[in-house]
Amino acid sequence: MAYTGKLGELVKKVEESRTSRVGVHYPRMSQEERQDVLENFHPDYNKNGFRNVKVGVNKGARMPVEMADVFESWSRLRDVNLDLNAAPDYDVDVLIIGGGGAGASAALEAHAAGSEVMIATKLRFGDANTMMAQGGIQAADKENDTPAIHYLDVVGGGRFENVPELARALVMDAPLVIKWLEDLGTMFDKKDDGTMITIHGGGTSRKRMHAARDYTGAEIMRTLRDEVLNKQITVVEFCPAVEILLDKKGQAAGAVLFNLETEQYLIARAKTVIIATGGSGRLHYRGFPTSNHYGATADGLIIGYRAGAKTIYADSIQYHPTGGAYPPQLLGLLVTEKTRGLGATPLNIKGEQFVYHLETRDVESSAIIRECDERELGVPLPTGITAVWLDSPIIELIHGEGTIERQLPAMMRQFQRFGVDIRKEPMLIYPTLHYQNGGLLIDEKGMTAVEKLYVAGEAAGGIHGTNRLMGNSLLDIIVFGRRAGRHAAAVSKDSPVPEGLNLEHVNVYHRELEETGAADERVGPMLLPHYTHR
Repeated sequence: MAYTGKLGELVKKVEESRTSRVGVHYPRMSQEERQDVLENFHPDYNKNGFRNVKVGVNKGARMPVEMADVFESWSRLRDVNLDLNAAPDYDVDVLIIGGGGAGASAALEAHAAGSEVMIATKLRFGDANTMMAQGGIQAADKENDTPAIHYLDVVGGGRFENVPELARALVMDAPLVIKWLEDLGTMFDKKDDGTMITIHGGGTSRKRMHAARDYTGAEIMRTLRDEVLNKQITVVEFCPAVEILLDKKGQAAGAVLFNLETEQYLIARAKTVIIATGGSGRLHYRGFPTSNHYGATADGLIIGYRAGAKTIYADSIQYHPTGGAYPPQLLGLLVTEKTRGLGATPLNIKGEQFVYHLETRDVESSAIIRECDERELGVPLPTGITAVWLDSPIIELIHGEGTIERQLPAMMRQFQRFGVDIRKEPMLIYPTLHYQNGGLLIDEKGMTAVEKLYVAGEAAGGIHGTNRLMGNSLLDIIVFGRRAGRHAAAVSKDSPVPEGLNLEHVNVYHRELEETGAADERVGPMLLPHYTHR
């Protein structure tokens, strides 16, 4: 029992109100209320957390301070002499930087098109936010749903700031993605007759969330990783890219890799390059804990930006409303939105619901922050922070005993490790840094402003506008991973071996840093987060 003393007393208020809350629908906010809570409590609206970047193709763009710092950094190659005229260490048609769901999807499509493909990844193949995604993947493949309705949800959730062509590609490819994954062996939840089980997510107007219990990302990554290995696609682990190489025409032509084990720099030449390095949660914007994996340090954003790829919505970060807050070992742990999709409700210290449980993530997070800060109705924790309850036991009153063990087995076991039985006791939660809404701007094929340089997955921007709905991230990594892989393979077929490999764009970037004095002594990409005092 993790809730003792004062917390044990406060739990009773949740238990006392539980039965009266079954079947009662808390009203959704009006558009005016939504805008008010966002402007006053969402971290993206706090001016102190942002500044304008001083260098690069988007000079003057607004970014979180922590992101601007890594953008304004010296290259790791600043004092390294490389012979770019020597034979490369790797020579392929399509180089994919990143070994998560987007990179694996791109590799499979490029390989299927006949290209010689290589994945270079910073950690192990599959060490990515894909593995940590829990709740599900959206696709409009039921009779009462269409891609057009899915599109309206995506654009509404994105505050109508999505790039329309990217949102259209996302929803149109979605049913094909589900079939592709199932054909590869992904085991989605189904009824006894084989029908796909689908549920709601925050901001969705139809039940279109396909899941594999509460470890959907891990199941998808298992499928993709197995397929990549079965196809004998080359995977080089523990070798992050530290710069993109360009050819004499200014087109992407490979990357400089850094072997973390031998500390050697390696040259990978390629006819096309796909950045699939994921997000930046380990920069810990505004001091928030994060649900992101250890390698999410914005590497792909930095090297793509230095090469000339433009950013979009770099100032838009998603804070997942339900991050673990207590016990302290669970701080920042993602509590899947599927929990709320099944009916779990956020409650304040009085055991009262204060926000509709399936508002969009930005609104839900802001309402929780407001409840703890302005209204002072958060639950004080022994660790010195405040949180709110997420009443998970109500799920079994709504759907029947055994639902949590069937639908949320991983979540149940995570909390059980630290003495909380979420079938009988509510969770304590607070928003956690979860997702990078913006990134490097792409077109429908996944290509950036730099010829032959593609981006797929969380490093890409414009798809979700300035707020992503649940289940559209696992979808976008597959949709745009596949699209980038197919197009990169087609382009590489008609491309000669790149000539004149160079890093002149890095030299130009360094000159800007010198002129502005912006970099101090920072070196990037960071590669691994700094958790020790130096």
